Amino acid sequence: MGKGIRYSEEFKQEAINQITIHGYSVVDVGSRLGVSTKTLYAWKSRYSKPQAKREEETDLRAELARLKRELKRTTEERDILKEAAVYFAGESKHATRS
Repeated sequence: MGKGIRYSEEFKQEAINQITIHGYSVVDVGSRLGVSTKTLYAWKSRYSKPQAKREEETDLRAELARLKRELKRTTEERDILKEAAVYFAGESKHATRS
């Protein structure tokens, strides 16, 4: 995760309001607030959407992250079970040959 400055949601929204509502350019707002234009464009794409849409996207991202963690854990469990099956199959062959 980045080690940059963490801005509040209100700060981000106000910065975007200066661009979208008040008509200031991204460069002007960025230089006044000390924020890069790249960051402002990212905020603009996020905060120019309605609140309900942003919350839905946040929920979807959280669900996607949860599912990725669960898939990783399940894949690791499957791999462990495969290794155990190979091990025990080898053990049973050695036990029947004696």
